[in-house]
Amino acid sequence: MQAIVQDRFGPPDVLELREIDEPRAGGDEVLVRVRAASVNPADWYAMTGMPWVARPTMGLRKPKINRPGLDLAGVVAAVGGEVTRFKPGDEVFGTGAGTLAECATAAEDALVGKPANLSFEQAAAVPVAGLTALQGLRDKGRIQPGHQVLINGASGGVGTFAVQLAKALGAEVTAVCSTRNVETARSLGADRVVDYTREDFTRTGRRYDLLLDVAGSRPWSACQRVLEPRATLVLVGAPKGSRLLGPLGHIAKVSLASLRAGQKVVFFISESTREDLTALRELLEAGTVTPVVERTYPLREAAHAFRYLGEGHARGKLVVTV
Repeated sequence: MQAIVQDRFGPPDVLELREIDEPRAGGDEVLVRVRAASVNPADWYAMTGMPWVARPTMGLRKPKINRPGLDLAGVVAAVGGEVTRFKPGDEVFGTGAGTLAECATAAEDALVGKPANLSFEQAAAVPVAGLTALQGLRDKGRIQPGHQVLINGASGGVGTFAVQLAKALGAEVTAVCSTRNVETARSLGADRVVDYTREDFTRTGRRYDLLLDVAGSRPWSACQRVLEPRATLVLVGAPKGSRLLGPLGHIAKVSLASLRAGQKVVFFISESTREDLTALRELLEAGTVTPVVERTYPLREAAHAFRYLGEGHARGKLVVTV
């Protein structure tokens, strides 16, 4: 089968399309014939080997895992002996290993049935970004109906899901994005949109019960100005930062600066669970949430998707079709 492989850390040029052996599903695993996958910031950091502080887990000199890709949507090709929920021919989406390939394996509990009203490309855009938005708002942010919620970085993969999910959970949503994405944010249901090229969202005089920070563009002192006394700031993203610490530098600064504050600061990395994928599927089937896909690329051009992702201006998700 064909798959994207990398033998060293570096820019998107390290990604190569190669012919490799097809994986096998064992135990609780499902083998999926991938129809589409999407790229995430986590894939970018794994490709570049940055930040250096993460090298012990990623590989000191070369990648421990040389096949990128987490999100997938496709058709079940085979199942392991312990799998009970799927059979060959089922259409699924979720997270797996090395999904930028014609086939990939995934744990049974990391997959759910694909909504019939979504294309494979749309479904592949959901898992990591959708789970991050859902868990960030619901579990870490403790969002409640009527809450004033601010989403900084509302036009990217996580942000476009967060705007829709916050509205579905009953909040009043303010979205922060650039000029070219203002109408997209409004179309997703944002009650108010702040164009950060024209207005500083930390100086509007408004206060919020929850700030979901995807962009990580402002220091704690600025963020605190817009937070209610018992509000929560959920950090799910940050600038690339230095080669040593990467986004962890910003996250550490905000976390340390907020230690004596009444507001709560939380940083987390999402988990792929069947329960939360099912919750997203129900919202997708109802039309309450719709994936935003800006561009699609054939598998042979996966490096172009990574290059555009690295520029930091993607609207919604970038999807690779197989």
